[in-house]
Amino acid sequence: MTNSSQQVKMAAKTKVILFSCGSFNPITHMHLRLFELARDALNKTGIFEVIAGIISPVNDAYNKEGLIHSRHRIEMVRSATQGSDWLRVDDWEAKQSEWQRTRLVLDNAKEKLSKGEPPYTNLRLNGCSAKIKLLCGADMLESFSVPDLWSTDDMETIAGDYGMVVITREGSNPERFVNATELLRRRKDSIHIVTEWIYNEISATKIRQALRNGDSVRYLIPDPVIEYINKNKLYKS
Repeated sequence: MTNSSQQVKMAAKTKVILFSCGSFNPITHMHLRLFELARDALNKTGIFEVIAGIISPVNDAYNKEGLIHSRHRIEMVRSATQGSDWLRVDDWEAKQSEWQRTRLVLDNAKEKLSKGEPPYTNLRLNGCSAKIKLLCGADMLESFSVPDLWSTDDMETIAGDYGMVVITREGSNPERFVNATELLRRRKDSIHIVTEWIYNEISATKIRQALRNGDSVRYLIPDPVIEYINKNKLYKS
């Protein structure tokens, strides 16, 4: 084995924290599935090692139709991840007095990680912080092309400084979108495209409709989340 090969083999892997923003209204098995897909894909590169996944429910001021209070969405995420040894919830975004831009949410997470504050406690390894990457679906990446939705500075920071892990959806082609978008093309090395080979149509919108109809949603969302929804009589109207 050559010296260069030995150096590559001995090189420390970059520790990664996957960070996902969203409504989680309610959190579904598909939301959790994205984390598993992303972790497998990054770990298989031999360059990265995913050490944690963070879920950040959006602030109530986002004013999305049907969005229930953040206190319930936070608790549902906690219920869904209670049996996980690597998934955690960050409630900072949800508890602010107003809606926060994604870039600011990531900045806050980075600051708390540097200080070892919850939920990032014990994620500083040998005095070095892990790298936070935004985990999202192809639809969020494609929203970068919507006029006036994102600032150029925020897109540069998210795609370049933080990096993105993008999960494909049926009918999407995020790699082509990246190549066709000059800003993203320049940050291509920081954008990881992960293919979902097992497509499903689980969506929070359909879950809410099923709950309003009085239909069973078992096996679509985690059982502890179903218990929380029933206990608090959520999504009934």
